[in-house]
Amino acid sequence: MLRSPTMSETSVPFRAGREGYASFRIPAVVVSRPGTVLAFCEGRVDSARDHGHIDIVLKRSTDGGRTWGPLQVAADNNWHLAGNPAPVVLDTGRILLVYIRNHATATEDAILRGEVSDADGRRIWVRHSDDDGLTWSSSKEITAQVKRPGWRWYATTPGHAIQLSTGRVVVPANHTIPPTGTDTGTEARYNSGHCLLSDDRGANWYLGYVDENTDGYVNVNETTAAELPDGRVYFNTRNDSPSPGNRADAHSADGGKTLVKPFRPQAGLAAPICEGSVLQLRDPDVLLFSGPADPAARALMTIRASTDGGTTWRPVHTVDGLPAAYSDLVRIDAGTVGLLYETGDFGPYETITFRRLPVTQLT
Repeated sequence: MLRSPTMSETSVPFRAGREGYASFRIPAVVVSRPGTVLAFCEGRVDSARDHGHIDIVLKRSTDGGRTWGPLQVAADNNWHLAGNPAPVVLDTGRILLVYIRNHATATEDAILRGEVSDADGRRIWVRHSDDDGLTWSSSKEITAQVKRPGWRWYATTPGHAIQLSTGRVVVPANHTIPPTGTDTGTEARYNSGHCLLSDDRGANWYLGYVDENTDGYVNVNETTAAELPDGRVYFNTRNDSPSPGNRADAHSADGGKTLVKPFRPQAGLAAPICEGSVLQLRDPDVLLFSGPADPAARALMTIRASTDGGTTWRPVHTVDGLPAAYSDLVRIDAGTVGLLYETGDFGPYETITFRRLPVTQLT
């Protein structure tokens, strides 16, 4: 029987408690030049916690995300943490993977309080694959190029990174800065944003914009990016402070080096405090956003669309009313978009599920 072109299809590449991992979190997805879908996430060995023994794991699909090959480890850190995968497929076909390492015992709270040494704290690494994600190069540390002294917490994306039409690679990221007065450093107002840039396809890196605003109104956290048809870069971020809504956004007119204006609230995206993903479609020119749409809970995974570069948004596809959290979007082919997202029947972290969606449903 022929599948209807308007029908969505789902598969489950990762399920908690299977394949040697207690939990799978933090999805990221790209499609290689030959058309292979590569689904990355954190494989958390002992528990669902954000620290401990964590690997970056990968599954490949050669049929557009309908079925998946065996689990493989794309990056590890022995029994410590390797996380926050930020993959990007370059114009050469090479797949870059930028990611984070830290000591297994270094909790986020301890890092925020400045109780973890630089050596054991958040450090930034990169590796690549030239054979469609089957094998990976050795990893190279780039911390000194992209992390300023004094920064405490540090995270890439989550989700995919991007390569601009100019060839520049842009990796959205966030960090925290040391507190003032009697603060401990765990306060949301010390959350800050930046991006990593490379003009030689990942050989060398440097910092782009840095957004550090401690007024407690908009404090940048997990960030996603897309290149708009006019060449501007659109950044959309999780906002942990009590401003209007829990999303904020900004634009860059110089490929991520600076922002036209600092991040401002984006009240058009009703959401809980949670990561989200953006994807710019071409033909038609539509900017998509995925994330939970219940402002009070991580639930109701919804894709929204913008035809004005992120100024205004409208819902175009609600997956279901179930719990749901982090997500990532990818263009599979001319007629299909893929959504890789955390969801479950009774909690958002039971599975990482992949859904194929016809472009006509979203535009």
